[in-house]
Amino acid sequence: MAIIFQEQIKKQKNLIFIFFVLITIIAIIVWKGYYTDESFESDLILKQPKKINVNLEIFENPLLELFKPIEKIPEFEGEVGRENPFFPY
Repeated sequence: MAIIFQEQIKKQKNLIFIFFVLITIIAIIVWKGYYTDESFESDLILKQPKKINVNLEIFENPLLELFKPIEKIPEFEGEVGRENPFFPY
């Protein structure tokens, strides 16, 4: 009887080894299929940036003359809260 159990264990070990070999082969095929594509490599090549055209004529609009600049931000008036608001009461 002991011989039968050892034969089963050998078969199981062989099946596990074959299973991992098949998984490794499938992983390599998938890796080569996805990451050796020419389009993937061409996406890595930097392309010339598009030229940016800035329209400065917008600053000549007469509506912009109606805006008034803020001269000075007034100081805070009122009582300041706790020194460290994150400490519990």
